[in-house]
Amino acid sequence: MTLVIRTTSIVAALRDAGCVFAEDEARLLIDAATHPEELNRMVDLRVAGLPLEHILGWVDFCGTRIAVDPGVFVPRRRTGFLVRQAALRARRSIVGRRAVVVDLCCGSGAIGAALNDILGGCELHAADIDPAAVACARRNLEPRGGTAYPGDLFDPLPRRLLGRVDVLLVNAPYVPTESISLMPPEARLHEPAVALDGGADGLDVQRRVALGAPGWLAPGGWLLIETSRQQSVETAALLSASGLMVDVVTDEDLDATLVVGAAPGQG
Repeated sequence: MTLVIRTTSIVAALRDAGCVFAEDEARLLIDAATHPEELNRMVDLRVAGLPLEHILGWVDFCGTRIAVDPGVFVPRRRTGFLVRQAALRARRSIVGRRAVVVDLCCGSGAIGAALNDILGGCELHAADIDPAAVACARRNLEPRGGTAYPGDLFDPLPRRLLGRVDVLLVNAPYVPTESISLMPPEARLHEPAVALDGGADGLDVQRRVALGAPGWLAPGGWLLIETSRQQSVETAALLSASGLMVDVVTDEDLDATLVVGAAPGQG
């Protein structure tokens, strides 16, 4: 009876704080806490607006538990669409060897880790400009044999990867600067601006990715970029101008939009 009453009070507190999935969050917090004082602290943090994933220290992404440290971008459910589309293309075009995969703007490394798990292994590299993100990504990628590098986009990648990347995964920041203030407090207050702010039109980082990608992609390699429906035309134009064959794919249920570029040589 005490547990039922406590659960009810936690759900009520979370709901009052604006948590849409208060029942699910209450269950996760109760399961994670080792003693009542810790549970009280965790609930207080959630009510104060800290992302649930930062409190728990992990997120369930594509069926994989991914470590997420405080201050690191939390992978969104819609980004699972990018992972599944990448797996579909890798399985279709890469036979008899491990795919070479690069995850740029990797954050926690969730995208690369999830693709690795779906494929049953790959040669996995990741990079992020934020040292906290790289430290978190290493926790997720190194047990999978992957490597995370600190640095700006392609700069820290080993030169031996030039012309060898089969799948380039990119969830670069694409929120226009003036729209940051409209994002939920969980994101704009607790996630790094460098992981959200895509410049005046949201495409600053995507422009740089599009310019650099052809030199790194293997013949027939794939570049997959998450973007918004509104920006997809401009994103597609960027990839096309770099000589890639372009397709735009969407998932209405997840509100997910990807622009996919194929390097020449795709069979």
